[in-house]
Amino acid sequence: MAAYAALVSLTNTIDHVRNHPRLSICLDRNQTESLHEKVAFLLDFIETSHSHGSSKEAEELESRIASAAHAAEDVIESHLVDQILAGSNEGHDQRKQSVPLIDIQEETEETKNSLKGKAVKSMYSIGLLCGLKKATKMMDSIKKKDVKVEEENLVGQLHSGSISSLDLQTVIQDMDVVKDKVVTVKEERRVFKDKQPTYAMPPATSSTPPTNTMMGFDGELTRLMDALLGHNSSLQIIPIVGMGGSGKTTLAKHVYERFRTLLHFEVCAWSTISQKFSVGEISSKLLFRQNTSPSDTGRETEQQLAQELYQSLIRKKYLVILDDMWSIEAWEKIQFFFPDNSNGSRIIITTRLLDLASYFGPSCLKMSCLDEDRSWKLFCQTAFGQEEGCPRELERIGKKIVEKCKGLPLSIVVIGGLLGKSHKTQEYWEYFAIIIRNSILNLEDDPRSLDILSLSYSHLPAHLKPCFLYMGIFPEDRNIHVSRLIKLWVAEGFIKPNKTQGLEEVAEGYLKDLVDRNLIAVGRLGWNGKIKTCNIHDLLRDLCLMAARKERFLHVMDLFDIPGGIDNERRIVFGDLSPHNMYGPLDFHGLKPSASVARSFVSNRRLPMLKFRLLRVFDVLGNNSPLDDVLDKQVNLRYFRKLYGWEYRFFHVLPSSIYLLWNLQTLIIRQGESVIAPPEIWKMPQLRHVDCVNMYLPEPPLSDDQQDGSVLMNLQTLQTTMNLTLSEEVCKRIINVKKLKITYDRFAAMPYRCCLYNLCQLGKLESLSCAFESMPIFGGWLHYWSLTFPSSLKKLSLKGCYLHCQDLMIIGCWLPNLEVLNLKERSIFGPAWNLLQEGGFLRLKSLKISWNYLLHWNADSSHFPALEKLVLEDLVLLHEIPSSIGEIPTLRSIDLHRCSDSAAFSAMKILEEQKSLGNDDLRVRVVTVDDEMRLFKENIKRWFGNYSD
Repeated sequence: MAAYAALVSLTNTIDHVRNHPRLSICLDRNQTESLHEKVAFLLDFIETSHSHGSSKEAEELESRIASAAHAAEDVIESHLVDQILAGSNEGHDQRKQSVPLIDIQEETEETKNSLKGKAVKSMYSIGLLCGLKKATKMMDSIKKKDVKVEEENLVGQLHSGSISSLDLQTVIQDMDVVKDKVVTVKEERRVFKDKQPTYAMPPATSSTPPTNTMMGFDGELTRLMDALLGHNSSLQIIPIVGMGGSGKTTLAKHVYERFRTLLHFEVCAWSTISQKFSVGEISSKLLFRQNTSPSDTGRETEQQLAQELYQSLIRKKYLVILDDMWSIEAWEKIQFFFPDNSNGSRIIITTRLLDLASYFGPSCLKMSCLDEDRSWKLFCQTAFGQEEGCPRELERIGKKIVEKCKGLPLSIVVIGGLLGKSHKTQEYWEYFAIIIRNSILNLEDDPRSLDILSLSYSHLPAHLKPCFLYMGIFPEDRNIHVSRLIKLWVAEGFIKPNKTQGLEEVAEGYLKDLVDRNLIAVGRLGWNGKIKTCNIHDLLRDLCLMAARKERFLHVMDLFDIPGGIDNERRIVFGDLSPHNMYGPLDFHGLKPSASVARSFVSNRRLPMLKFRLLRVFDVLGNNSPLDDVLDKQVNLRYFRKLYGWEYRFFHVLPSSIYLLWNLQTLIIRQGESVIAPPEIWKMPQLRHVDCVNMYLPEPPLSDDQQDGSVLMNLQTLQTTMNLTLSEEVCKRIINVKKLKITYDRFAAMPYRCCLYNLCQLGKLESLSCAFESMPIFGGWLHYWSLTFPSSLKKLSLKGCYLHCQDLMIIGCWLPNLEVLNLKERSIFGPAWNLLQEGGFLRLKSLKISWNYLLHWNADSSHFPALEKLVLEDLVLLHEIPSSIGEIPTLRSIDLHRCSDSAAFSAMKILEEQKSLGNDDLRVRVVTVDDEMRLFKENIKRWFGNYSD
């Protein structure tokens, strides 16, 4: 909810200012402590008494609380921005050769001797003090509910550009009425309130298995499998039709994942069409570019992409899923991309439109709603898990609740997820049944009704509501990278810190809770078992946008919206626009970014650079403005992400004024070849994540004082750095880094000067990628570069280091916690890897070897006792995979990409042996060069035929 997000954000802002090494003096201590106390009172009220019924009175109260918190935060950040910029301009007048580094706590000699500097500082301190007094008065008036005042028009002052000297007035008109409302609302909520759960650190693997929403659809699954495996050799189009949330995509995904691990189809590809579709994007996704946007396809035209797709499918047996198609026009534009190879290829199309499904023939697969028995089984599985059943005292009322879902699987799993997290008492479920009976519309009259789903939002704990609403910033039907999502949550400020976990860990707990409630779906898991990508059903996304619009939480702009109407929006998102207009200009006439209260700006299209003075989040695709122009005067930024522009730049230079971004947490630049950072980057203690293409990082200044702001205590991610010298000074400043990626090219210093032996000082490092480009070919680089690794490492990627067999064995002994090992190009020296000694990689779960001249690999199951995944790529000389690898009890998959035929045969032999022993869990996937696949399959049949005899 907007009120909770506003209060937590204000609390975090106050803490950031008070704990910042350069800004602590700019706030009056007594006033901020008083304000902090008022905010804590209101936050406790929201957390313990937040609305379940969403009454009009409660919504008005929460709206006024949000407005008060926003106003207080506007005063603090506005004065802070003015003070930093005023100091910057003053320093620029005195020292024109460089941009000064502002230190508000420690006055420089120049400032001490400058009457102008004292006057400026006094003016802003008085203005801030005045604003804080009135913000505190506003909080007091809401808390005590005993003052009646007039509401001031804040919008007019913002448009006049006077926010810096804003004279805040309380926004509550009648505190007696408010008091009565609060008492009434608290009484209504007293019995049924939810308390905020305490999160433990998220486990390494998901503890909640995904709900089997295929339950009850055995008949549909059998029919679909029959159609896919039928003897008709011509290209068959199989439409699946049903209302939103009926399980169409789940059914298609079920068979898609099954066939991806088999050799029945040579190509398996998936693309989501949606209402706003692009032919180029569809082609791109089917060409296995699912994780990119249209502008990431380079300069290829739609025609070129279509031709490339056609060529990739010709003479192959393929399975293509076209999910969520809305019009015959979409099919007519892409139908010629799919050749009929007369070999049993299949296309599955999912749609909500019966007319569209009938266009492909009368034999479409219809997804009907579940009957009473199947609905109840699905609900019980969702709410209580596979093992537990529904308590007898809850069965009667539980079945009444499920009946209201009208057999719609999405509604059932969402309500099941909600009640599975709630109080499992008859009293609470009776209360919930009353709410659901009074609010739900008949789905037969309105198939797209969001009423039943809206209950899952209104009953969320307060801390989860803003996280759920924020999902609305992402385009429809897109995979969402969890790392990006969590960084955005943290930057927005509505993750409440605790004493035992970092902000990212708390956010991961929030995400897991939303997944457990079936509001967010898991896409892929990462190497550590954590969620790597996620997605949200389009009906739930509609719910996000509806609630976010109602609470003025975020503003999603469509193509024809007028930009001038966004002055008073705090989060501005340019939605998933038509690709034909992706790079068209928008008319921003009349917009006053300098007066805007906008904190977030997210766009997937090319836009002019707008200078929102209080901006926190800048996440833009396709903006080609120079970095010094983009970052100029944006001193309030916390999150900066700039990707892919049309204009190519060989390198980007970060301006020295980046130091003025006092609270920057995330810096992501993926454009051009290189990024050159200034020395001032070491004076940015709030940095948490730095992710740039080939960043050249200068040596930090020598200092014995770790409290001077030069130690980046919060830094967790640093990638990709070029030729980084890991001196003791550098390691001391990045001591808490968890993810580090380094590349050394031919211009790198001599090995002993790179100081890689200091890696062992990074005691919290979990993921390390180290690449040596254009290096001479000889073995023993582990010793030549003096490589030593901290025992905390869980993931290690190496490239170009030419390791001997004994080096690899040493790595296994050094790193007892290693779970993922990627041996990339030129990482192994010589033609053989022999593991003949005892020990090995005892906790390794994933092993990937690629682009090495490996002929012989000798090992047994004892060297990799916990291995789950083996990936071999471009090992064209490898004779075979050690047969005892198949004896590893934890092994789940073997993937070979463009390896020798003998290696592929050995993998299939391992599969056959394991199947004969009753191991049906092992999956083997072989990908060869296009024209060799058919020959390989024939050889497999002939070879195994002889072997079986």
